[in-house]
Amino acid sequence: MIGATSNWAAGLFGGTYLIVWLIVVVLGVVGLWVTFRKAGRPGWGAIIPFFNTYLMIKVAGRPGWWLILYFIPFVNIVILLIVALDIAKNFGHGSGFGVLLWLFPWIMYLVLAFGTSEYKPVRI
Repeated sequence: MIGATSNWAAGLFGGTYLIVWLIVVVLGVVGLWVTFRKAGRPGWGAIIPFFNTYLMIKVAGRPGWWLILYFIPFVNIVILLIVALDIAKNFGHGSGFGVLLWLFPWIMYLVLAFGTSEYKPVRI
């Protein structure tokens, strides 16, 4: 009887985890899609792996070859932070917003997408 209860609980937890994960992924894609559109980039690029990272680099105003830096361990963390800070700056926000964009992208891209922020690139 104990085994049946634990299997039921594991199934419930696994199913709940899957649903929450799907919600986070969908919200992240929607936020990135609309943010790209605001920045004059193709929104559908949010669903294409690697191309979405390239578009984020371009929205940040950095050169496209920076995509290669994402494949270097530990360097990629720093590059992600720099890109997030530059995206925040290009949307008229400060470095605090950029750090939040780096730490919680699935929420902060929604804020950029549906907020009043306008894309005014500082760096081209």
